[in-house]
Amino acid sequence: MLLRAIIRNTTKRNMSRGENLKWCEWPANDPLMIKYHHEEWGMPLHDDKKLFEFLVLESFQAGLSWRTVLHKRENFRKSFAGFDVVKVSKFDQKKVKALVQNKGIIRNRLKIEATINNANRFLEVQQEFGSFDKYVWQFTGGKTIVNKFKSIKELPTKTAFSDAMSNDMGKRGFKFRGSTICYAFMQAIGMVNDHTVDCFRYKELQ
Repeated sequence: MLLRAIIRNTTKRNMSRGENLKWCEWPANDPLMIKYHHEEWGMPLHDDKKLFEFLVLESFQAGLSWRTVLHKRENFRKSFAGFDVVKVSKFDQKKVKALVQNKGIIRNRLKIEATINNANRFLEVQQEFGSFDKYVWQFTGGKTIVNKFKSIKELPTKTAFSDAMSNDMGKRGFKFRGSTICYAFMQAIGMVNDHTVDCFRYKELQ
């Protein structure tokens, strides 16, 4: 029912503009993935709280599928104080132990501890740059890189931009910030538009 509603609403919106509805292949037939694709993926973000949320989620995705993380997103939200970076930065070992036992999230101690570490590094960046937004968007000159991929098979897993971001974040002490993770983060927050050219969101986001 949810899948039909999402497709119906999006179809109605695009038909009203005389457009044929097409979108990227990767959401497949998963309703939550389709909703995420239609409403969030590739949308330029400049809000630090949302940027921290995606930083957390992308770090937990390492070695796993985005679908796995997305379906646990609300549990992550509850478990990590609504993605409040200040609160997460103060998590102690008692909290870590509780999170490791939390079946609603990905129970990886290294990733959990890395998230707490990254919250502290995030705050340091905010203090230095005024916002994490100003820091992270500098790697693309403050603009969205618009690619022209015709198939998801053409999408890269990393680029020179994500390499630069990963290297700088590493120097600042961030964990789980490899180039592949950074590129997925860039895709999610709209630093790059990696919707395929036949996807209705490709033009909407330009």
